[in-house]
Amino acid sequence: MGRLDGKVAIITGAASGIGRATAVRFAGEGAAIVIADLNAEGGEASVRDCKENGGRAVFQKTNVSLEAEIKAMVARAVKEYGRLDIIYNNAGIGGAVGPLEQITVEDWDRSQAVLLRGVFLGIKHSVAEMRKAGGGSIISTASIAGIRGFNGLHAYCAAKAGVVNLTRSAALEFAKDKIRVNCICPGGINTPILHRNMPGVKEAMEQWMAKGQPIQRAGHPEDIANMALFLASDDSEWVTGQAMVVDGGLTVGSQFLDQTAGGERPQTGIVPQGFMGPSFEK
Repeated sequence: MGRLDGKVAIITGAASGIGRATAVRFAGEGAAIVIADLNAEGGEASVRDCKENGGRAVFQKTNVSLEAEIKAMVARAVKEYGRLDIIYNNAGIGGAVGPLEQITVEDWDRSQAVLLRGVFLGIKHSVAEMRKAGGGSIISTASIAGIRGFNGLHAYCAAKAGVVNLTRSAALEFAKDKIRVNCICPGGINTPILHRNMPGVKEAMEQWMAKGQPIQRAGHPEDIANMALFLASDDSEWVTGQAMVVDGGLTVGSQFLDQTAGGERPQTGIVPQGFMGPSFEK
């Protein structure tokens, strides 16, 4: 307890999933938090969760692909709490999925706007306030899809690879300011972005994902929140420019059944092609 006492954090995409779990964890460690998301109902619920866990929190409706809204998000943190120490660029979507030849330019650009531009804008507009505070921690959600390929996730893979390398270049630039820049590469995490809150799908995903990696259970938002807490806290003061893989060993070796040899996939809610927007949109 108290690893983030006196710290102010912004977490994007904090109305559900990884962002919400991280907000609650940060609140329990003493941080004051700005919950930034498009989902107002979920965002206010996250605020309540943070307060119930002993922290302070406010909701700021934010589209991370829009620079003006990122500026407003940072300004809200300073207005409410007087400083900014941590930003977790976590907001994400599935984006354009399916065969590469069938992805439209419009869906490709929409994917990059949220998944990569949103991270760029979060970094760009947080560093000035962190300098005033004497340093800080910038964290972004990348993915194991940013360090290996996945069929049908071309836009997502490209964007997350961009997050990984933007993390490295930004870490070089801001180290002199005592601002650390790191990203987290989750493996299979059972969140609403996958099951879309469809009846029975969360449970099916839980069972299927448990078979997928050496540690045979599905990943949960709290697993990523634990890493985010380490990167946000002073425990990681000598860690920067890193892509921290949290995947139950999936990148070491997948244990999934060969789908051509009789294995069955659950009905996951992921469409084979098209565009996957925010998890709260059906």
